[in-house]
Amino acid sequence: MIVSAGSNPFEMGVATELFGLRRPELPVGWYDFTLCSPTPTVRMHAGFFHLSDVPGLDAVDRADTVIVPNRPDPLEDPGPEVLAAIRRAAARGARLVSFCTGTFTLAAAGVLDGRRATTHWRWTAEFTARYPRVDLRPDVLFTDDGRVITAAGSAAALDTGLHIVRTDHGAEIAAAVSRRLVHPAHRDGGQRQFIEHPVPETADASLAPLLAWATEHLAEGLDVPALAARAAVSPATLHRRFRAQLATTPLAWLTEQRITLACRLMERGEDRLDVVARTSGLGTATNLRTQLRRRTGLTPTEYRRRFAAGR
Repeated sequence: MIVSAGSNPFEMGVATELFGLRRPELPVGWYDFTLCSPTPTVRMHAGFFHLSDVPGLDAVDRADTVIVPNRPDPLEDPGPEVLAAIRRAAARGARLVSFCTGTFTLAAAGVLDGRRATTHWRWTAEFTARYPRVDLRPDVLFTDDGRVITAAGSAAALDTGLHIVRTDHGAEIAAAVSRRLVHPAHRDGGQRQFIEHPVPETADASLAPLLAWATEHLAEGLDVPALAARAAVSPATLHRRFRAQLATTPLAWLTEQRITLACRLMERGEDRLDVVARTSGLGTATNLRTQLRRRTGLTPTEYRRRFAAGR
């Protein structure tokens, strides 16, 4: 992960927590994480602390994934050394990741032209004006355009990091990491950045009990009217609460949970697609194939080959 003067310590902490901590309880090899910088001493954002003895940018040349963090002033030049390191990484096929206004750094390096990307909603107008050749998606939490992944803001960095873990190690491992973080695993990249009421106005408006119940009953053919009945509200009210608290719709949330469960079943060794589809609530093997490819780009066979236990 590249850090430089003014880097956001929260986002550095997110990356360190997700990729830098040892996780011996997981049955997979974990990431070899390091910080690097154009200078050995880095004054972090707001000047509360400094980093010292930070490795140089030659570490970027050895990395499979390069993370670019937030910059306090995204219109400021990130420096020729940083841009050159990013270009070298892109040229050799490394995965590039930006958090928040780090998208400006990737764009300045020229690696976002023609690609989907996002950044913090506050800076979308400036970004579009400065980098018109980037396909900016201003309302989503993160984008994944193959070898380039961009996160909208600091909190979205957690969602983006869990997405990377899921891409690399599967839904089961991502769920385990999410539980360790006490972080919800239901926010995908297509959800809106801006949540109108992140904290319910009244205690009984919280969706938490309904979500917990629904995840235990996915095989029962749940639909939006059934969720609304369980919550004792109208479907319209339920839709408003999902939009306000989760920035998604009840149907999109249900589908996401079902695909995640299907992935975990296949990772645990279930080869019968009809069983996976029925147990996850996706109904048919055909729908399972369609939804899995839409989310992961993989067929069930390819997904099992990549993530199934004992692979």
